[in-house]
Amino acid sequence: MSFSPPRAPLARSTLIHMGARIGVIVALTTLFSYLHILNTQRGEARVRLERYISEHSQREQAIFLLAEDNQAILKSALVERLSARPSEDVDARFDRLFVSLPDGTVRNRAERFDGTREPGVLVPQGVQLNADLRRRILAAYDVVAQFGPAFHTRVTNTYITLPEGPLIIYWPEQPTISLTSKPDFWSPQYEFFKVSRPENNPERKTAWTGAYFDPISQEAMVSVSTPLDQEQRHLATISQDVLLAEMLDRIQKDTMPGAYNLVFRDDGLLIAHPKLTANDLKGDHNILDLAKRPEEETPWAGSEKQRAHLRDIFEQVRNRPPGESVVELPEHKEFLAMGQFRGPNWNFVTIFPERLVTKPAAQAARYVLLLGSLSLLLELVMMHWVLKQQIALPLQSFTHATDRVASGDFNVELDTTRQDELGQLARAFRLMADKVQRREEELRQTNESLEQRVEERTHELRDIHHQLVQTARRAGMAEIATNVLHNVGNVLTSVYTSAQLAKERMGDMRLDHVGRVASLLQENQGDLTTFLTQDERGRHVLPFLGKLGQNLVDDREEIVSLLDDVGRYTEHIGDIVKVQQNFARTPRVHEPVQLAELVEDALRINSAGLARHQVTVERNLEPLPPVPTDKHKTLMILVNLVSNAQYALDGVAPDKRRLTVRLKRAGADRVHIEVHDNGKGIEPEMLTRIFQYGFTTREDGHGFGLHSSALAAQELGGALTAHSDGPGRGATFTLAMPYFAAQEAA
Repeated sequence: MSFSPPRAPLARSTLIHMGARIGVIVALTTLFSYLHILNTQRGEARVRLERYISEHSQREQAIFLLAEDNQAILKSALVERLSARPSEDVDARFDRLFVSLPDGTVRNRAERFDGTREPGVLVPQGVQLNADLRRRILAAYDVVAQFGPAFHTRVTNTYITLPEGPLIIYWPEQPTISLTSKPDFWSPQYEFFKVSRPENNPERKTAWTGAYFDPISQEAMVSVSTPLDQEQRHLATISQDVLLAEMLDRIQKDTMPGAYNLVFRDDGLLIAHPKLTANDLKGDHNILDLAKRPEEETPWAGSEKQRAHLRDIFEQVRNRPPGESVVELPEHKEFLAMGQFRGPNWNFVTIFPERLVTKPAAQAARYVLLLGSLSLLLELVMMHWVLKQQIALPLQSFTHATDRVASGDFNVELDTTRQDELGQLARAFRLMADKVQRREEELRQTNESLEQRVEERTHELRDIHHQLVQTARRAGMAEIATNVLHNVGNVLTSVYTSAQLAKERMGDMRLDHVGRVASLLQENQGDLTTFLTQDERGRHVLPFLGKLGQNLVDDREEIVSLLDDVGRYTEHIGDIVKVQQNFARTPRVHEPVQLAELVEDALRINSAGLARHQVTVERNLEPLPPVPTDKHKTLMILVNLVSNAQYALDGVAPDKRRLTVRLKRAGADRVHIEVHDNGKGIEPEMLTRIFQYGFTTREDGHGFGLHSSALAAQELGGALTAHSDGPGRGATFTLAMPYFAAQEAA
């Protein structure tokens, strides 16, 4: 018996364990606090974002809704003007207000025109003024003159464009635009008119352009246009421009701390971006086209990573769930608050980084962790003092006592007067030491008697082992003998059959006819010529002798062939014995073998039995190069399979007995030899048992052929398998062998 002293003092070890447990509790408390605060912060952030996006969307879209209201008023007034009967002569009034100039245009009369108070009119060169066009120009002029100054507090200008090209505009900040524009100025080419065309606006409703930078006023603006049709004819387009500078400035400055805002259309056209200025609106900035444009053309979009970030935001907004105004963008660790400006239907998006939520939670968790760590440190100091005084020192005496007991000294002194658990432990230790001392003595005595018993038992086991070795050797010899007898029996059957056929052929030879012919010749030897040419019997002698000689030659060849078969069968018996002898010695060296010839040998060995059973043999042998294998083991397997197949055909009508042998490649490194019969078949439950030693379905069988063949196939590196579709449906035995040509093996 031996005891190992503890690696560290008990007080320190206990303190470490308790400190670790308390530390885990502090860590878990910190984690739960962090998760709780984080969840609360996330909820509050979503509420703030929803409130922010709702308030700002409503505030910023007000100007667009007012502009659409203006459009409705202007359209109603223009319809009324066009429907009303003119109060004075149209041509006279037109000529009084406007004048045809040498450049081919029609403009306001400059001597009496004040663009800060009345609309300007520009009819580009090449436009033919007829009565209807003059009437529509005057009606548009009156509507713009009436409502343009009133709406100027909301929008920067008011103008009406006619499909033929005339422009009627009230723009106090650009009072001379109608007088200074180029003669070929063609307003229908601009987007504010294109959005009202029937092909672009089949619903004929108020439409908005994208944000753009106006080169005349040098301002960022957006245009709203409403088409006016009568009797399916486009008569005019009413438009107004809304300045965006103040709105864009508010969108970028009035943001939540740490967040930023974006505005873009559903088609990806960008309206507002922290790095996009009003002057940048001169170009077309579509989020979906950023990947196709070089970075030097769009420096405000940043790196490829930042461009991909913009595309992810756009896709998230476009695919947002219905009714959701705040969603997460987990791949970028952001919240997206989404609103929409009614009117132009622009998407207003606030990007709020998730770190603004996690940072307060992490800060609070750090405070919890710091306070918990300080509390843990104080608790550990107090516990260290208590453990040292009350536990560590008393346990040291137990350690010394343990060492003495381990060294064989059972006379230990402990304080058994204490009334606490350590006192109980001291009394129990003293009792244990006494019992251990008694057990040590008992073990010593038992050990002495046990050694003697072990020696006796060892002699008994040696005798039993010797008996088992002898039994195993006899069992192995019996198995080899059974294998030899089974395979030799198969071959002896063929030897017997060939010998019987030779005997029958010898018995059928017409040797007695030779004697009778000799007697006839001897009786007529005096005049053989006359006998052979004129006598009726003599004339048949020579043809008979020719046929008889040919029959004797044929019989001799067949008998010689049968005796050759007997020789081959006898040689195969020797090979079988050698194969079985090799089971107890080293494996036979592989030699190049033509598998097709080996199959033919197996069929020849069983040819007598196959002929006796009237079995028709079909061959399907693929030509293959020589394969290195154990020729005699392979032949033994094939002879067994062919022999079993011929007996399986006994229940089939003689004219329908078929035995098919196939040789084919099965992949790059395998070759299959299949022996198929259309005999009695095999029941499914028997397929797993037919290769077991001693299992057979034949009355005179011994159940060793397939068992030994399967073992031989494994020794060849292959496998022997069986398949049958059921009783009466035949069976197929497949010998799978490794395949590589003999030259490859070399």
